[in-house]
Amino acid sequence: MDKTSKILNVLLNGAIALALTFMAILVFGNVVLRYLFNSGITWSEEMSRFLFVWMTFLGAIGALQDNEHLGVDMVVKKLSPLMKKVVFVLTHVLLLYVLWLVLDGSWKMTLINMDSTAPATGLPLGYVYGIGIVTSVCMAVIIIAKLYRVLFGNRTVEQMARTGESAEDLPASSRGAIQEGGR
Repeated sequence: MDKTSKILNVLLNGAIALALTFMAILVFGNVVLRYLFNSGITWSEEMSRFLFVWMTFLGAIGALQDNEHLGVDMVVKKLSPLMKKVVFVLTHVLLLYVLWLVLDGSWKMTLINMDSTAPATGLPLGYVYGIGIVTSVCMAVIIIAKLYRVLFGNRTVEQMARTGESAEDLPASSRGAIQEGGR
């Protein structure tokens, strides 16, 4: 399972890198063409926008996989291990429900917009909305895997959830230095 996760992570990062590279080439090339030759690639701005949307959503999948999304864990840190597990399961079930809503809405928007085309590229706009389907399915798989590892595997909530060090956890001498540096 970890080997599959690593392969998928490499593919995801590769797709993000390709989108960013293609975006940079399109935008830079268009700027050069406009300033030097007073012409440009008519579809580059639109394609860059589509790639940016896909890159953002793919990045959200990678952030979920690596537990990089923002979270507030001040209360959860103070709970007992059993209550941490209960809160972890509850929040992940709620996330699955939200992802179902995203999947449902993205599916409907994709179907509605398959006949509509973008003005410059001529691509069906359903391709843009389709990233919601990809994102919600991938995120749901990640969340289900995390739930399985916590409920049936040998992983604890602390191993599955990234909890950072807050100013409350630092010694008083360090907290003062942080507060002084912030002014």
